[in-house]
Amino acid sequence: MKKLFLSLICLFLMSSIIHAQTQFQPRNGVQDERPNYYAFTNATIVADANTIIEGATLLIRGSVIEAIGKNVVIPAGTNVTDLKGKRIYPSLVEVYSNYGLPDTKSESRGFRGDPQFDSKKKGAYNWNQAVLPEVTAANLFTVNSNAADELRKIGFGATISHVQDGIVRGNSALVALLDGRDQDALLKSNVSAHYSFSKGTSTQDYPNSMMGSVALLRQTYYDADWFKKSKNKIESNISLDAFNNNQSLPQVFEVGDKLGILRASKIGKEFGVQYIIKGAGDEYQRLDEVKATGSSLILPLNFPATPDVEDPYDASVVSLSEMKHWEMAPANAAILAKAGINFAFTTSNLRSKADFLTNLRKAIEYGLDEKVALAAITSTPAQLMKVDNLVGSLKAGMLANFLITSDNLFKDGNVIYENWVKGQRYVLANMNVKDVRATYDLSVGAKTGLKLNVTGKVEKPDFQIVVTDSVKVSPKVTRTGENFTLSFKLDPKKDKGDTRISTYFDGKNFKGDGLDASGQAVTFTATFKEAFKETPAKTDSTKKVIPEIGKLSYPFTSYGTEEKPKAETILVKNATVWTNEKEGIIQNTDVLIQNGKIAKVGKNLAENGAKVIDGTGKHLTNGIFDEHSHIALLSVNEGTQSVTSEVRMEDVINSEDINIYRQLAGGVTSSQLLHGSANSIGGQSAIIKLKWGEAPEALKIPNADGFIKFALGENVKQANWGDRARVRFPQSRMGVEQVMMDAFLRAKEYEKATKAAAANPTLAPVKRDLELDALVEILNKKRFITCHSYVQSEINMLLKVADSLGFKVNTFTHILEGYKVADKMKAHGANGSTFSDWWAYKMEVKEAIPFNAALMTKVGVNTSINSDDAEMARRLNQEAAKTVMYGGMTEEEAWKMVTLNPAKMLHLDNRLGSIKAGKDADVVLWNNNPLSVYAKPEKVIIDGATYFDIEKDKQLRASIAAERNRITQKMLNAKAGGAATVKPEAKRPRLFHCNSEGDLTEEVGGFKEKGLSQTEEQED
Repeated sequence: MKKLFLSLICLFLMSSIIHAQTQFQPRNGVQDERPNYYAFTNATIVADANTIIEGATLLIRGSVIEAIGKNVVIPAGTNVTDLKGKRIYPSLVEVYSNYGLPDTKSESRGFRGDPQFDSKKKGAYNWNQAVLPEVTAANLFTVNSNAADELRKIGFGATISHVQDGIVRGNSALVALLDGRDQDALLKSNVSAHYSFSKGTSTQDYPNSMMGSVALLRQTYYDADWFKKSKNKIESNISLDAFNNNQSLPQVFEVGDKLGILRASKIGKEFGVQYIIKGAGDEYQRLDEVKATGSSLILPLNFPATPDVEDPYDASVVSLSEMKHWEMAPANAAILAKAGINFAFTTSNLRSKADFLTNLRKAIEYGLDEKVALAAITSTPAQLMKVDNLVGSLKAGMLANFLITSDNLFKDGNVIYENWVKGQRYVLANMNVKDVRATYDLSVGAKTGLKLNVTGKVEKPDFQIVVTDSVKVSPKVTRTGENFTLSFKLDPKKDKGDTRISTYFDGKNFKGDGLDASGQAVTFTATFKEAFKETPAKTDSTKKVIPEIGKLSYPFTSYGTEEKPKAETILVKNATVWTNEKEGIIQNTDVLIQNGKIAKVGKNLAENGAKVIDGTGKHLTNGIFDEHSHIALLSVNEGTQSVTSEVRMEDVINSEDINIYRQLAGGVTSSQLLHGSANSIGGQSAIIKLKWGEAPEALKIPNADGFIKFALGENVKQANWGDRARVRFPQSRMGVEQVMMDAFLRAKEYEKATKAAAANPTLAPVKRDLELDALVEILNKKRFITCHSYVQSEINMLLKVADSLGFKVNTFTHILEGYKVADKMKAHGANGSTFSDWWAYKMEVKEAIPFNAALMTKVGVNTSINSDDAEMARRLNQEAAKTVMYGGMTEEEAWKMVTLNPAKMLHLDNRLGSIKAGKDADVVLWNNNPLSVYAKPEKVIIDGATYFDIEKDKQLRASIAAERNRITQKMLNAKAGGAATVKPEAKRPRLFHCNSEGDLTEEVGGFKEKGLSQTEEQED
C-alpha cells in the first residue's frame, strides 16, 4: 500500500511537470525559466526606431515578451509597475565584441593545442596558425559578471562575441548579458564568421605584411573550394571543413582604416562574398568608394582626443590630416547616413565603455538622425547578424530585453533606471527615488537663519547652502537611498576643516547630526519652506545648429582638393614639344588634348572651345615613367619565405601617400610599384598613374601586362645579416639559383597536373596555388620579370636558368654591372633599368660606374634610369641629364631614358612614352629644358586632367596654412572649454626601399601598416 501511494505521488508530480512544460512553451527557441508575468503600464514604449507607442503596456512572461500595446489584457496575479512619465527601449545590441571569451594578447602566443582555440580534439588543421575557422565562440564562452555589468550600465542586453585573433577567426555567438550560468546566457551559436588582416597571436613568420595577409586569405578561399570539391577523396582538414560551413553565416571583416574597406571588398568581390565591414571611424574620407562596395558597416565611436596645440612647436607636429580628422570624426556617421550607407555602432576601440553614449550623443549633435542612431544600436545589428527574431526591438515573442529610462535615451541627463535581460531585472538607478528638490530653512548646530536650496535633477540633485547673500556654499554630497552625507565649510575663510553631516530625508524635511569644523557635535535640521519650481524647457523653434566642420579633400591630407581633377579639352600652343618620335624636338608647336588622349600635334591648331595654355618659351614633354619605385605602398617585402609570388603590390597601394603629389611636382606621371628584394622570387608589381586624389584601384593602369619582382645578391641570401637572419634558405648565391630552379620545376608540374585534371573529370581536382599561378604565367609569357641585380656572375646565372627553363627576364633593375654583360642581355632580349651614378654604397656595387647606362644603350639594350627612392624620383629629369655628361648621350636619348624606354620595358609604349596622336594625354609643361637643373614642371596632366599646377600649388600652400590656423584655434577653444587633451607626438613618414621589412605594427582594432597614417610630413 505504501509503495502504491508513493507511485501515485510520483505519477502526479510527473504529470504536473508535463503540464507545466506544455503550458509554457518556449518562443523562438528561448525557454521560459520563470512562467510569471510582469506588466509595465502607462509607459512611452519605443518598440523600434520607427515605432513609438504612448501610454502603452509591456507584458512579459518569464524571459519573453508576451504582449505590447495600449489594450493589453493583464493576467491576474501579474506584478504591475506604473511607468507613467518614463520610457521603455529595447536593450542595446553589441555587434562586435569578445565578451565572455578568452583573452588573446600577443604574449600568450597560442598554439593549436591551447584550450582557448578549441583545439583539444585531434585532427588536421590549417597549416597557418593565423587561419582559425574552427574556433567556435559558443564552445569557449563563459559569463563574465564584471564585463557584463559594465555593458549593462550603458544599456546593452546582448552581444555578438567572437575570438578576435587571426586572419580567419572562426564564428561568433549571441549571448545575453546575464549573471549566472553560461547555459542561460548563451542564446545562439554559429552566428557570424569573422576575418581580419591581422595575424594575431600566430608565432609563424608568415605573413609579416599586409599583402601577405591578403594572399593568405585568398589562398584559404581557394583551398576551401578545392577541399569542398574533393572532400573525403584526398585528405581530412578540420579547418577547411569549418571554413566552408561558416560561409552560410553573415561574413564580418575587421579593417584598420578606410582603404582597408576597399581592400576587403575587393577580396569579397573575387569570391562572391558581401562582407559586413568593421571600420575605424574614417570612412567619410572615401565616401564614394566606400558606398560603392555595397557593404554594411560596423562603426566605432572612438573620436580622437584633442591635441594640445598651445605650444607652437607641438602644433607644428600635428599633420593637417590629423587636425581635419579630429574635427570631422564626430560627423562620420551623419555623413554616411546621408549617403545611404547602412551601419551599426560598436563599443569596440573605446578606451572606456562609459564613453559610448556620450560619443553617440556627440554624433547626433553633429547631424546624425536619432532614429538612425537608435536603429544602429538595436535593430540594425540584430538584422545584420540575423538574430532580429530574438533581440533588437520590442515585439511579442522576442526576448524580454529592455531598458526603463527617465527620458529620451539620447538626451543629456537621461537616466537608465533598469536593464532587463532575458526577463531578469538589473537595477541601475532607483526610479522611485524621492524628490528632495525644494528650499529649506536650515540650522547647523547654533548657526540658524541659513537656507538650503536643492535644485537640479530628481536623480541627481544639486545642494547649495546660503550662509549670507554673499556667501554660498556647495557641499559635497553622497546619497544612499534617503540617507545623505554632506561635507562643507560654512565659513570658507576661517574653517580649517569640514563640517561633516549624516542626515535623513523623511519625505519633507532633513534631520541629522555630525561634527563641525572643530570636531564638536552638531545637529542638522532643514525644514521645508518652498517647493522647487522647475523651469519649463524652452521650445526652440529654430533649426538645430550643427557644429561647423571643414570640407572633405581628396586625398584627405595636405594638398588634397575638394574635387578630384577631371579630364578637359586642352590646347597647349606654341611650345617646344619633345615628341620622342621620329619628329624629335619640334619648336612652336601646338598639342590638342581631348577625352584623355592626345588628339593632334601640329602648328596653328584651332581652339574649338578648348582650354588654352600658352606654351611660348616652355617645353612640353610626356610624363616621366619611374620603372622602379616603392612609393604609395603600405608594405614592400613579404620577406618570410624565399618565394612569395602569390603576394601583390596592388593589394597595398596607399593612395594617400604625399610622395605621389611630390613626384607629380617633379614631372612623374607613372610608376611601377615593385616588391622589395628580400626574396629570390618576390611579389607581383602594380603599375600606376599618379592620379593624386583617386582611390587605389583608380590609380592602376588598366589592362597593363603583369610584372613580378625577382632578386639576386645579398638581400636574398641574408647570410651576413646576423644570427636572426640565418634561418631561411637560401644562405648562398648558388642557393638562390636552386630556389629558382625548384620553383619553376614545381610550376611546370603544377600546370601539367592542372591541365590533366581539367581534361579528365575522373582525376582528383588540383588545388589552385596562387604562388605557382604567377610562375606559370611567366612560363606562358603572361607575366614578366623585373630582377634586382648587381653582380655579373649572378646576372649570367639567371640568364642561363631562364634559357634552360624557357622563360625570359624582361628587365634587370639596378644592373650596375650591366656594362659587363650588355651583349648577353641583348641576345636574351632583356632590358636594363639602372641608376645614373650611384655606386660604392655596399660591396655588391663596388664595380659600378656612372657610364653604365650609356654603355648598355650603345650595345643596343633598351635602358632606363629609375629611382628606387622617393626623393630621387622627384628629380629623375636631372638623373637622366647625367647620362649626357657620363657617356655623351644626346638630349633626346637621355630624355627617353625616363619616358619612352621604361614605357617599352613595361609594354606600354603603345599608350605612353611619347607625344603622338592617339596616346594617353600624360604630359608635362616645363618652364625650361627638362634636362636643366633649373627646370620646373608648371603643369602635369594625366589622361587629360591636371593633377599638378604650380600656381594652384601656391594657393594650396596658403589654404593649408589658413586651415591649420582655423583648426588650431578650434582646438585651443576646446581646451579652454574643458576638453581633455593629449600631447602631440612627431611622426616621421616611412620611405620604403628594396630591403625594407617589418611592415606590420599592432594597433587598437587589429594590425595596421606602418606609414599608413604617417605619410604626410609637415607643410610648414
